[in-house]
Amino acid sequence: MSTRAGSIDVKSLTPEWIQRLAPYPPGMPLEELEREYGITGSIKLASNENPYGPSPRALAAIAAALPSLHRYPDGSGFYLRQALAKRIGVPADAIILGNGSNDIIELAVRAFLRPGDEAVMADQAFVIYQMVVQAVGATARCVPLRRFTHDLEAIKAVIGPATRLVFLANPNNPTGTIYTRESWEDFLADVPPHVLVVADDAYADYVEDPDYPDSLGYQRHDRLLLTLRTFSKIYGLAGVRIGYGIGPLAVIEVLNRIRQPFNVNALAQVAALAALDDVEHVERTRRNNLEGLAYLRGVCERLGRPYVPSWANFLLVDVGDGARVYEELLRRGVIVRPMDVYGFPRHLRVSVGTPAENERFAASLAAVLAAATP
Repeated sequence: MSTRAGSIDVKSLTPEWIQRLAPYPPGMPLEELEREYGITGSIKLASNENPYGPSPRALAAIAAALPSLHRYPDGSGFYLRQALAKRIGVPADAIILGNGSNDIIELAVRAFLRPGDEAVMADQAFVIYQMVVQAVGATARCVPLRRFTHDLEAIKAVIGPATRLVFLANPNNPTGTIYTRESWEDFLADVPPHVLVVADDAYADYVEDPDYPDSLGYQRHDRLLLTLRTFSKIYGLAGVRIGYGIGPLAVIEVLNRIRQPFNVNALAQVAALAALDDVEHVERTRRNNLEGLAYLRGVCERLGRPYVPSWANFLLVDVGDGARVYEELLRRGVIVRPMDVYGFPRHLRVSVGTPAENERFAASLAAVLAAATP
């Protein structure tokens, strides 16, 4: 690709750390995949989405809000922040809304990192952490996972004078693993006071483990801890992009200084507000996820394929040759996520679908693996 625009060398105007940044590789639209491969009726189990779709209450709220789209959205997210504050038990001013929780990750990086500063994270965690850190000219210090799980002791050991942020995903994407309460509390006790811990709890709503340390329970006014949550997963609102962060008032105030006006659109706000009260949809989704994970684990065991125990809404499966099996499943209309970009070339990540989707994945995977057996 040319880096020139007319007679201007655009590359020479771009910071070196931006030139080294690889764009995030988005998946192809479902319709385009079907056209390219000549298939119909595909199922998508690649993006950890809610297989039951959006909350019905959210859809009704969106429909009711459509006639008002000529108005700008509520720039402060007043009603949604009030509802979240009541549910969580924090002041509304301790909450910031984002265009997905990705938006808040970027706000934290822009607010707290300068060129030369460092952020620490697991090597095989959400790829966006490394991208946004590099985008501001800071350094990402990446620590290998230990048994597919965040190694909090090793992460703590890497923190130094230049460290300003630590990113922790619990459950982790793409492995689905969690670290436990004891490890978390030991880590928090030793983190230097100048380091902001960003606890990305995007999949927390799926976890039913008494040893899971929900970071919301560790919020204190004198602790630099920012908890991230999203409406994309269990509430099924990935398409309207809305998430939120909770932290000390001083941290949220800094983030709001650089937050763009109207960063959360009006439809996202009304949808999220309605989805919060849709207990039936949430419980149906959670129940399906528990049963679906158990089913997928059983499939892997019957096929003799190792997998990583997951507390999220997906399973990381060792299929031997991730790229080949991904292609073969794609030709059968089953879309999953290859994991070579995360350093897991043997693995595929499969989202929990509806029972029918899970069964189709199982049958397709069995056929693909059988065809490869000499």
